[in-house]
Amino acid sequence: MSSQKIYILGIESSCDDTAAAVICNGEILSNVVATQQIHIKYGGVVPELASRAHQQHIVPVVHQALEQAGITKEDLHGIAFTKGPGLMGSLLVGVSFAKSLAMGLNIPLLDVNHMQGHILAHFIEEDGYTLPTFPFLAMTISGGHTQIVKVNDYFDMDVIGQTLDDAVGEAFDKSGKLLGLKYPAGPEIDKLAKQGNPKAFPFSKPKVGGLDFSFSGLKTAILYFIQKKVKENPNFIEENLADICASIQYTIISILMAKLKKAVKETGITQVAIGGGVSANSGIRDALKQAEHTLGWTTYIPKFEYTTDNAGMIAITGYHKYLKQDFADITVVAKARLAI
Repeated sequence: MSSQKIYILGIESSCDDTAAAVICNGEILSNVVATQQIHIKYGGVVPELASRAHQQHIVPVVHQALEQAGITKEDLHGIAFTKGPGLMGSLLVGVSFAKSLAMGLNIPLLDVNHMQGHILAHFIEEDGYTLPTFPFLAMTISGGHTQIVKVNDYFDMDVIGQTLDDAVGEAFDKSGKLLGLKYPAGPEIDKLAKQGNPKAFPFSKPKVGGLDFSFSGLKTAILYFIQKKVKENPNFIEENLADICASIQYTIISILMAKLKKAVKETGITQVAIGGGVSANSGIRDALKQAEHTLGWTTYIPKFEYTTDNAGMIAITGYHKYLKQDFADITVVAKARLAI
């Protein structure tokens, strides 16, 4: 670690949250997020509206992040930004702003892979939180991604399993939509599941080889199940909401944990971390904590503020890139699709 104080500004704009954070070495000094409420009425993110909202939010969010950190832009050593993956219009706002600011201040640009950011969020230094040691397994679970990654070093990662179709967060959201829950439905399902019986309605689990996932079949099974039951009893959802949510959540967590156990068995690595928006789910957190006791794993569960899209994870990744002097060129472009 450097003895010099290195300040990095992180900018995240991959989807519908405009975020900025300031990190000093490994410690977060500010982590500001502006959430776009406009998408709720559409039941999902509208890309055109998202990029417009980013343009409105980015200057005040960066200003607030610097103010909260107690520094000025002249104190910064580098600007980290999300290069991809994400929505192209949204990414362009963050990339363009980061380039302009870095050029104006004559400091390095640090391009960050959003998915690596979710994993490296575990290296944010905070009291009472143990940092992982290499190698470890990371499961990134969000609205757009479901992956199992073998993390050999900060920037040496192998994807050993991933979804063949839909992401786990989408399975939660689409199921919630069927039940009439507000978008995003994941947190609502989690809340209701606590009051229900997880084994009330068994759903069949997809049979997918290796360490890969598939959620499209499960989504279809839930749809047909709801349609059939509502036909028999129009009040079925209302009368069984907590049990339905508990059963859906139980099935999804069983699928994730089965693959994670398989990955641990195949690699021999018992250090397991989770990241991404769905890692805020209490059921998956409890399942991991249980595995720590019953299977002897060492688990790393991020703080809630580092689970959803945030700039803290971009800043920490940028900081480790800065230490390696791995800077981006001013010709760097946003990439809607970007592998780890």
